[in-house]
Amino acid sequence: MLSLRLYMLQRITALLMAPLVLGHLAVMIYAIQGGLSAAEILGRTQGSVLWFLFYGVFVVAVSAHGAIGLRTIASEWGGLRGPVLDALMWIVGLGLFVLGARAVWAVTFAQGLGA
Repeated sequence: MLSLRLYMLQRITALLMAPLVLGHLAVMIYAIQGGLSAAEILGRTQGSVLWFLFYGVFVVAVSAHGAIGLRTIASEWGGLRGPVLDALMWIVGLGLFVLGARAVWAVTFAQGLGA
């Protein structure tokens, strides 16, 4: 039953990520073609709840999706099973979430580049 839930969660996160990836790519292309500098981009994203939510949802989806995918690889290729496999999935998922959340916070709300 757990494998079915993880399978469905991975498919749902993929459905969430698809439009977010396209949106991210569109914004990157717009910024590059517009000749925006990193400082100008940060100036536009600082204090923006919209960008915080956009990239926050992205980070949550990627964290779950990646952890489930690596869990499958560790099981099939590494032969891991049981609590060790589950612990690896949680560590990877939480690690991805923490790294992504820090980046989202830095781009949307942290003051200055050194924050």
